[in-house]
Parts: sequence; C-alpha cells; structure tokens
Amino acid sequence: MKIQFEELNIASDSSFKVMLNPRMNDFFFWHFHPEFELVYIEGVNGNRHVGEHISRYQGSDLVFIGSNIPHLNFDYGVKEEYEKIVIHLRPDFLGESFGAIPELASVFQLFEKAQLGIGFGKETTRKISERLKKIYYLPHFEQFLEVLSIFQLLASATDIELLHTKPVENQYTKKDQERLKRLYRFMDENYQRKIEIDEVAELSHLSNAAFCRYFKKMTRLTFTEFLNHYRVNQAKKLLLMDKNVTESCFECGFESLSYFNRTFKKVTGENPLTFKKRYLNRG
Repeated sequence: MKIQFEELNIASDSSFKVMLNPRMNDFFFWHFHPEFELVYIEGVNGNRHVGEHISRYQGSDLVFIGSNIPHLNFDYGVKEEYEKIVIHLRPDFLGESFGAIPELASVFQLFEKAQLGIGFGKETTRKISERLKKIYYLPHFEQFLEVLSIFQLLASATDIELLHTKPVENQYTKKDQERLKRLYRFMDENYQRKIEIDEVAELSHLSNAAFCRYFKKMTRLTFTEFLNHYRVNQAKKLLLMDKNVTESCFECGFESLSYFNRTFKKVTGENPLTFKKRYLNRG
C-alpha cells in the first residue's frame, strides 16, 4: 500500500482541531500526519487498521493515534449511517513544558503511549461518547478545557489495548512530503477561486499528465475530486455558521449551485440544506 501524507489545517491560533462527521467512507485513505489523533466512530461495524495492527470493531470504536503513525480511515467501506468525531492535536500540544506540569503527568504519559496506538474498551468509550458528540458546538476555549478533561479521563482508563509493542515507523520520502505540503497549502489559500491543473502541475515541477498520475497515485483521488472534498468540508463550516446554501457554494469556489448540490450529496450522502438543518437543530 502506498502511504499518503495528509496536510491538516489547524488554525495558527489553536493547538487542536475538532471535526464532526468527516465522511471518508467512499475511498481508501492509508495516510499519516504529524498531529496526534483521537478518533471516535459509532453506529457501525468496521475495520481498525493502525500501523501493523488490523482488527474489527463492533458498534463503536475509540482510538488514540500517535504522531506519524500510518492508519486507514475508520469508516472506509461503511455503507450504514454513522457518527464520527475526530480531534487532531499539534505534536507540541501544550508546548515544551507539557511533561513538566505535575497535574498533567498522566496525560503526558498517555501521549507517550500513543506512539504505540491505544484502543479503549467499551466502558471508557461509553463514558466519553456523549461529551465527544457535544464538543464540536462549544466555544473554542471551552473546547480546550473539555479536551483536557477528556484526556485526563482517558489517562486513568484501565480498559486499554496497546496496538503495538514498539513505536510504529513509516517510510515516506521527504520529497513527496514537501511536494504534498506545497500542494495542500496552495489549495488552502486558493480554493475559493478556480484552480487550473496547469498551476498545480507547475508548482509540482511536473507536466500536466505526470501531475495527474502522481496525485492519483498519492491520494487515490483525482485532483478535482480531492479539491471538491476540501471545498465541501469548507462549505460545511459555513453552513454551520448559518450561511445559506448559495453563499456557502460560491464562497467555497464552486461556480454552479447545481454542481455544488450534486457534489455535496456525493461526498456527504445528503444535500446541503438537509445537513444544515440536521446539525443546527441538534444545537
């Protein structure tokens, strides 16, 4: 399997990012990133593939994954309705003094164990599942406090499974990593306008045809498909900020409302208005 580097866009004024129901079930995404990841999925049976560890989960799963550990998206191939919450944390979460804070000693140890991958049992998963579902809707500072509280609880859990006996390493060339970083950064800065293949091919120092082959090989999506997924995720944020469908469409770089609606439904399984009503009604 070709491993893929994922560039995560955590805001410069934040040490973490909460994602609610990112839909990845339609494609195989064997990837890694420097950020730590806490992932919770509920309502389905699926595959847990973290590093060399492969197993099945039943009904729900909660896993804490360390920095740069390769893993497969937990919803790959899932056809049923499900809920998924993902928290990404910068590698330097809480800064250099993290390990020196007595009150956070057990949390620091948990982060060190995360380099092996940690699976949590049903009791711990049950205890924090509702808190994870609500955290997305909290103001940012309250999110931060809740993240700390959740990790304190996880640090004291006894129903854990270490997924490896030694830290997991991956083989990913520096050249590929830097090239994809440039591409993702360019996309993040320019997704609101039309992006031509010529631009990203030139940025990668490849011909158009070579770039298309390279990008499909690295991400298993065409560049257009990948860009559409990114734009839809941005549109979700705008919809949850109470922007209307038309505003969300054009502010995210889509040039046609009908194409936006079709693409949004293809990526998420529902149209933008249904998505907006469902999540805003929960709040």
